[in-house]
Formats: sequence, C-alpha cells, structure tokens
Amino acid sequence: MFDVGFSELMVIALVALIVIGPERLPGVARTVGHLLGRLQRYVNDVKADINREMQLDELKKLQDQVAREARSMESSVQAQLQSVETSLNESIAGPQDAATPGDAPAEALPETPATEPTTAEATVRSAPPAAAESPKS
Repeated sequence: MFDVGFSELMVIALVALIVIGPERLPGVARTVGHLLGRLQRYVNDVKADINREMQLDELKKLQDQVAREARSMESSVQAQLQSVETSLNESIAGPQDAATPGDAPAEALPETPATEPTTAEATVRSAPPAAAESPKS
C-alpha cells in the first residue's frame, strides 16, 4: 500500500502531537486505529467478494462445458442406438421379405396342449414324506 518508514511515522506523530495536543492525542489515535481497522476489513471483504465472483464464473464455465459434453455424448449414444435399431429392424425384416406367401409365420404355430404329469411325478407327489414318520418304541 503506502511505503511509510519509521522516520515518516515519527514526523507524523510529532506533527499530530503539536496540532492536536497531548490531551486529545490518545483518543484521536484510538479513533484512527478503529477507522483503519474498518478500512482494512472492508478491503478484505471486497477482495473476498471478487474472489468468490471469479470462482463462481469459473464454475459456471465448467458447468456449461460439462453440459455441452453431456449433450454431445447423449447425441452420440442416441445415434448409435438408432443405427443398432435400424440394423436390427433390417435383419428382422430381411427373412420375412424372403418368405413365400404359403409359409406360416413363427407366431402362428399351434400351441401344444398341457400334458398330465407322468406316473413317476404323480407317485412322488402322492407319497408321504419319510421323515414325518415317528419311530415306535
């Protein structure tokens, strides 16, 4: 800030003592100290605000960059998904185009009726569990 050495401080103190007087000098020095402290706090607050604004600006730029990258990645994923979907649709549509009108589609095959359980399965289901029997004494 200001380059004030010891000799300059002594000259300022001597002038203040002569102009203000020895009775009021301690009160004036105290008031000047308070004012300088307030000024220093104000300057520090302004510096902190400027630093916060600079960091906020950097964060906004970073956020914009990340958002652009995310949109770019999303569009590339969508393009890949679209190309895969197109190729799958083409591969599915390819055999159907080659089919003759007399052929039955795979979805139209008749369902097989449900069968009754075999005799072995029926025997296992109807037999009581062996562990449920209690030993005779």
